Amino acid sequence: MPPSPVTSHLSDSWTIPFDHSLPIRRPAAHKGQHNLAGLWWCATNQPHVGFESWGERDQLMRLDFDPDVVGVASQPFRITLLAALPQATHMPDYFVRQAEGTGVVIDARTDALVKPADEDVFGATAQLCASVGWSYERLGELKSNSGANLRWIAGYRHPRCDREEFTSAILERLNAAGSESIRELACAIGDPICVLPTVFHLIWRHQITTDLLGCPCTLRALSTRSRHDEQRQHSNAHRRSCFLPRRDLQPLRN
Repeated sequence: MPPSPVTSHLSDSWTIPFDHSLPIRRPAAHKGQHNLAGLWWCATNQPHVGFESWGERDQLMRLDFDPDVVGVASQPFRITLLAALPQATHMPDYFVRQAEGTGVVIDARTDALVKPADEDVFGATAQLCASVGWSYERLGELKSNSGANLRWIAGYRHPRCDREEFTSAILERLNAAGSESIRELACAIGDPICVLPTVFHLIWRHQITTDLLGCPCTLRALSTRSRHDEQRQHSNAHRRSCFLPRRDLQPLRN
């Protein structure tokens, strides 16, 4: 049985690691609904994280790919808003923990769906976040090429795609060659059917870089060694496998 929500003031609870919290509610799913809800296996901290639209899923995927993100949780709290605003409460879509410890609260909604009343709610949320040193972002749609490329690479995010014998050979070859097309690299290591999943996994982990923004990622795309460390820059201190009670947050007292 899930724990009951706990109500507290943000000034008393902002140090809680919300990036490991359970959602305040589960994504709604019912016959005939227009938006598609689901769960995303997050390689960053390895829970299933909820989304309630394709737009939210794409932004969640982008956050999972970001090497500066060490934790993501969906709708970990509900904020009580001021009476003058058009709605009494707001549940931000995501709470993100960055590698340096900064908290970021995120709403994912496309520009076309944002109404003036929503802008007021987002503005109030941003002010509340700023009062405790958190950042706030409202994210829209991913660009078509970057979204398509990320969706492809994300299919290889699971550690099962990392075969150590291929990983060592791939990185050694790129260290020597400088750059090489994905096709040439895979063929040089072994059977491309076996090697390509590891190549794409290394791109996901930022050990190999290729252009994921400008054009569709194909086997002709150039790959090079990344400037990032061989491991994604995630601090083990932020990988606590704890799950905290769901929480309602209220504005700070004056």
